[in-house]
Amino acid sequence: MTAQPEHPDIGQFTPPMRTLAELREALSTWGFPGDRQKFEAELDAIDLDDLTRVRETTQAYRHRILMRYNPGAMAALARSTGDVEAELRRKLAEASR
Repeated sequence: MTAQPEHPDIGQFTPPMRTLAELREALSTWGFPGDRQKFEAELDAIDLDDLTRVRETTQAYRHRILMRYNPGAMAALARSTGDVEAELRRKLAEASR
């Protein structure tokens, strides 16, 4: 999993996630099903001296919680494959003109 950029339009709700303990609690309470277990497995696989990987992993999971409470992000995730394909075709056709 890679770190994702921050989004300025994140909604009002944000659980506390400033420490690993708070992030773990947020993943258990507010995350997608299985997020806490996946986070723990990824964190266990990282050499703790590799601070860049630790930071990227924690940021990625923090971002997943922020996405879950962003109506725009959830609407994008809920789009059908056909809808996304149609939009891509339309954009490619416009770009080729």
